Order: sequence, then structure tokens, then C-alpha cells
Amino acid sequence: MNSVHLFGVEILYPQAVWWIALAPFVFAVTLWGWRARTRDRERLIAAHLQPRVLGGYSKNRALARVLLACSATVLIAIALLGPVSGFSLRDVQRKGLDLVLCVDTSRSMLVQDLKPDRLTRARREVVGLLGKLQGDRAAILAFSGDVRDVAPLTHDRKTLEIFVDTLSPEDNMRGGTDIGAVLRRALDLFDGRTGAHEAIVLLTDGEDLEGQGLEIAQTAKERGIRIYIVGMATEPGGKIPDGARGFVRDEAGQEVVSKLGRESLSAIADATGGVFITADSSPTPLEELHEKRISKLEGRQLFAGKERIPHDRFQWPLALAALCMLVETGLRERRGRDVPAALRSVHTKEAA
Repeated sequence: MNSVHLFGVEILYPQAVWWIALAPFVFAVTLWGWRARTRDRERLIAAHLQPRVLGGYSKNRALARVLLACSATVLIAIALLGPVSGFSLRDVQRKGLDLVLCVDTSRSMLVQDLKPDRLTRARREVVGLLGKLQGDRAAILAFSGDVRDVAPLTHDRKTLEIFVDTLSPEDNMRGGTDIGAVLRRALDLFDGRTGAHEAIVLLTDGEDLEGQGLEIAQTAKERGIRIYIVGMATEPGGKIPDGARGFVRDEAGQEVVSKLGRESLSAIADATGGVFITADSSPTPLEELHEKRISKLEGRQLFAGKERIPHDRFQWPLALAALCMLVETGLRERRGRDVPAALRSVHTKEAA
């Protein structure tokens, strides 16, 4: 539940408002106790004798104790609401990595050898990884025969997740799978200070058809940037859907079977000291890569913006509640020094 503002004061925990409901309960219990004591006195002592026997008793003091107990309950509930007034801004520095996530959106990613299909599975893997990032920045690139910037390096995981859902072959300008081009663009997104804090994550099903992937991998190695690859296909592969026409066919009229380009992908990852893993080897291969490899990389101090530090004001109602309880505890229904008139007469006769 979000905070709310009331009379110029921000309430951090409005869900705690139910604690105020204890006040009527406390009032009912204490009032019932006071009335029970009153009935007991009336049964033991006749009404016309009570002023003489119960000298110093004050009905107003008894009711005041009831009200003080209720007031303390309300004030404690107000303190639990988390009232704040004013805030300070503090620079936040976080230690994290810069990751560029490259997602293949070529038409072959619609093959259903991975359920429900390769692209849907890839999107799910990326969302799972984003949920694991703590202080890291991530960017998203989509590629086929061309490369598209989907999201720049950012800490905003929610926005990244929204962009991931939009990845589709419908946005491709060219067919094919140009791994070299997307790796080159990924390297351009880094600031070039040191590769120890940077990594590229590639999710693809195909071979390096343009033949430049391994060349760009050598450049990444020189900069100390590792490339981690998840092969989004199975060894047997599958036919590529082609809408109402069934499946994609080659020039000879044969249905094209898209298989995993293991050799070229593995070579690219190995060249940079990264890791190649297939999607069918683990339920969550990308999260596994992050846990065992990527998260072990050396993070750097990143400026993560301003942190809002609210000024707590719960101490005020809490102090008033303590005062009410202290006064209620010390307040007597009878003045201790008053001696009932009947007892004074007895003492007088004994003295005579």
C-alpha cells in the first residue's frame, strides 16, 4: 500500500489504521471495569453511607483514567502509522555490473522445439534474469539481420520487462542472424573504462551466418569483456513457421529445419572467457549463468541517483502515549491522605 498525505503529514503505513480500532475496545473494557467496581461498592455499602466510608473517592478521576487509557491507545496507533514530515536527499552509490542483453528475434526463433517457442522462452529467460539483478544496469538489443536498440543501460527493471514483452520478428528490417553486428553494437554501449564490470549476454538459436561474430569476440576479449551465450534451440531443431503457408521452404521446395549452431556459438563464448549453455540443459539457464558466473564478476561503484530519507515524527505521538500511561498509572480514584469520616470518629473515640 502506498503512503498517503493527511494535513501536511505523510503516512508511510496507512494499513496500520486498523490499530485505532483498539481504542473503542479499550474504552469498553475499562468502562466495564469501572462500572463493575461501582456495582460492587453499591452491594457492599449503602448509598447514603458511601460518602462517609469512601471518603476521597472521585468519580471524575475514575472516568479520567478511562479516557487516558483510550488516548494512549489512539496515540500508539498513530505512531504505528509512521507519520513523517519533511525529508532529506542523499546520494546513493551501488556496486553493480553493466549488462547488455542481446535477443535474437529472427523468424527461426518461432520454432517450437522449445515450448511454447524459442522466442517466448527467450523472453521468459530475460525477465527471470532481470528479477535477479541487484544494483546492476542492463540494456536490451534485438537483432536478426539488423540490430535495434530496445532499451539503454538502466536500473529500471520494470521498464525493461515491459520492453522485453514487445520483442517480435515483426520489427525486423532484414532476415538472417547477424551476430557480429549485435556484438559490435553491444560493445559500443559500454563506457570503455574496464571490462571487469561489463558483460554481454546473447540469446540466439543460429550460427554466425555473417562470420564476424568470432572477430568481434576477439575485440571484446581485448577489452576484458566476457560474452555469455544461451543457445535457444535443440540439437534436432524444428521447422520454421511461415503463417498460413505452413513452414519456410528452401529453393528446392524442402521444408527448412532450424538447428542449434553449437560450434560457432561455443567458439564465440570461449574466445572471451565466457560460457555457452543450451536452453534445454536447464529449466532456467540464464538465471543459472547469472548465479554461477555473471554475479561473480567484479562490480563497480555506480551512482544510482538520490535516496529520499523521510524525517520520522512517530516519536511525538509515542511520547504523548507514554505520558498518558504514566498519568493514568499515578492517578488514584481516591486521594490517599483522605480518611473516611466513619474511621475518624472511631479513632476519636479510642483516643478519648
